[in-house]
Amino acid sequence: MSRPGTVGELKATGYKPRSVKQELRQNTIARLRTNQPLFPDIIGFDDTVIPQIANALLSQHDILFLGLRGQAKTRIIRALPQLLDEYIPTVAGVDLPDDPVAPQFRQTKMILAERGDDTELHWIHRDDRFAEKLATPDVTIADLIGEIDLVKHAEGRHLADESVLHYGLIPRTNRGIFAINELPDLAPRIQVGLFNVLEERDVQIRGFNIRLNLDLCVVFSANPEDYTNRGRIVTPLKDRIGSVIRTHYPLRTEDAVNITRQNAKLDRDPNCPIDVPHYMHEIIEETIRLARTSTHINQQSGVSVRASISCAETMASNAERRAIVAGEPRAVPRVSDLPNIAASCRGKLELMLADDEKSEDKLIVALIGEAVQNVAANYTDADELETIVQQFSDGKTHIEIGDDVPGSDLAAAIENIKGLKPVAERICIALERPTDPPNLASAAEFVLESLYVSNRLTKYAYHGQTFYKR
Repeated sequence: MSRPGTVGELKATGYKPRSVKQELRQNTIARLRTNQPLFPDIIGFDDTVIPQIANALLSQHDILFLGLRGQAKTRIIRALPQLLDEYIPTVAGVDLPDDPVAPQFRQTKMILAERGDDTELHWIHRDDRFAEKLATPDVTIADLIGEIDLVKHAEGRHLADESVLHYGLIPRTNRGIFAINELPDLAPRIQVGLFNVLEERDVQIRGFNIRLNLDLCVVFSANPEDYTNRGRIVTPLKDRIGSVIRTHYPLRTEDAVNITRQNAKLDRDPNCPIDVPHYMHEIIEETIRLARTSTHINQQSGVSVRASISCAETMASNAERRAIVAGEPRAVPRVSDLPNIAASCRGKLELMLADDEKSEDKLIVALIGEAVQNVAANYTDADELETIVQQFSDGKTHIEIGDDVPGSDLAAAIENIKGLKPVAERICIALERPTDPPNLASAAEFVLESLYVSNRLTKYAYHGQTFYKR
């Protein structure tokens, strides 16, 4: 679709200027009326966080997203530009984006006064109307607002002339959305420099009275102030932020599984696809959920969703490695792959007391065991498992498991244990999975491990191999 090329053509279309916040408000209303999701790629916030965001946008507020690490704060912020118009017009050749019908800056007004309706337009895509800055202690006012360009001043331009400025990120994002991540890390004196941006919508450079009427939606992210001693948000700045929205970790296991599947890199080699059973995903998410409630872990720090994603990837990689070595057509993760996720948990769990280097690994093993027990309760019945337990009562029955045992070998071994194969088949059928050796091996290990963590079977190691027994 062709767009107007000059100011005169734009006026002929009946174009009416509106602010960024009015634009966000009207586009939000349009989506709500047609029941379109505001953020289709954000999972688990439909009934909690997203309604608060909608309220903030309808109220035309600046927003602070407050939450622990790994709670999709940045993902939401980066999705906000999708609520902007696809393209907006601005005067071509200006330093700062400005509305060609309602100009705010001197440079734009001078061009319009000279060329009138023949002034050429430049159309900006919504992706180019978003800027983001990670707050670090070395960020300066010049980075955000701007600085006097001494070269331009030496060329004879007056200090009261806007053209003498070298603009920072905030003015260059005029008519768009500007985001600052990890706001408490921004030095207090720099936070003070944002006061006018949020309330009066203007800036001053080095004390010179150069007024810039900025049209912005400003968005911040921060961890709770008691998270660390790195810094805090100064009170007058918080007072100027319209809405503070708290995020959270997934409240439902299914949401957590979907988030992990959405972000984990599990589609890799088509010659050896990775096929993760749903209960293996559930065990990962249950392990992380237990970590978020453990008294051994600093809950003010939180346990990021990135921990779930990394653990799922590591679990899948171990299954992929086994499939490659054994020449299996596809990789199906099993319980014996779970000990390897410790590598992805280290550093993501902030222990309250770390007595030695092995404390973290011991805690991870304990959490995995409890997670297996909790998830297995949804898939198995105590009566049908009793038959399996009785098979080990003679002291002679045993079965070898391990992350290096091919699925075909394990599937053949379960034939010798009465009752185990039917339970494994039932789990596969319930999940609409084929009852082939890789799936049966995975389901059988899941059943045996659930008996072990509930103290109905034991495990022992012999010559580097692991066996279940009574």
